[in-house]
Amino acid sequence: MQLMWLSGPTGRIQTVSITSATIVRATLALGVFLVVMGFLLNLLGLRIAVEHNPELARSLGGVTTESEQLKMESVYREKLDNMNDAMQGTIKEIKQLESIKNKFMEIAVPAGFKDKGNGKGDSLGGPLVPLKSTDTFFRQPLDVEIKSAEQDVIHLHQVVVSMQAQWQDQLNWLHALPLGIPVGGEFRYSSGFGVRHDPFTGQLAMHEGIDFSAESGTPVISSADGVVVRSSWDASYGNVVEVRHGEDYVTRYAHMRKRLVEEGDRVVRGSQLGELGTTGRSTGPHLHYEMFKNGKLVNPIQIIPITSG
Repeated sequence: MQLMWLSGPTGRIQTVSITSATIVRATLALGVFLVVMGFLLNLLGLRIAVEHNPELARSLGGVTTESEQLKMESVYREKLDNMNDAMQGTIKEIKQLESIKNKFMEIAVPAGFKDKGNGKGDSLGGPLVPLKSTDTFFRQPLDVEIKSAEQDVIHLHQVVVSMQAQWQDQLNWLHALPLGIPVGGEFRYSSGFGVRHDPFTGQLAMHEGIDFSAESGTPVISSADGVVVRSSWDASYGNVVEVRHGEDYVTRYAHMRKRLVEEGDRVVRGSQLGELGTTGRSTGPHLHYEMFKNGKLVNPIQIIPITSG
């Protein structure tokens, strides 16, 4: 097939022959042109997306820009730094918790028992409870694991704070119980609670406390936190002090050479109440120590954790 038309002022006749080969070549050329243009437009569009819309770029081709990568790393580093700071704070609280625990054990556990701990080569046993595997850390995306770790740190902090409050409450409670030794120096346990021969008459009589023999002037200390409810002279007890503690306990300290507290004074475990002596009905320097629970006399030895080392 031929196309003919007049061209220019001279009326020259132009002809174009359209054959099958011409059509095939034109089609191929157009196809190549469209493919090249599509590729160029795709690159141009992807570059625009990378620079202005990273999320679109990722959806188009999984592309992460260097600036975006640096930004992500910066975010991760900031989160890790925050977790590290939180862990350091939690570690300090754990150390405080350990300190409270040690004070708790000093009061609640007899010295003879504490000295028996952790010998090498002792017989051991118990069921096998395998530890949970931690290899799942690398099975999830990093941001998911960091978020999970942040939650773990927060939970650990909450647990430690809660435990610290509970242990502190228990420690305060123990401090209010008369578990301490009422003599602040060397002493000898010289007379127990119960029936004995009276040192003045030789007759059987009830001894309503326990006696600690020591040098005159040895500090007499409060066995627990409390309030002084009596500080006076008594014909039998000599210089005597009484302290009210928690759980309706009252302790009595008698035969002191000197009293150092007055009624209404608040004392803590270990506060000096006076100086050991031999006033009142006494045969020599010692502390007569009595204890009451709900107004009833009790044997102090049943309360004080006294054991041999």
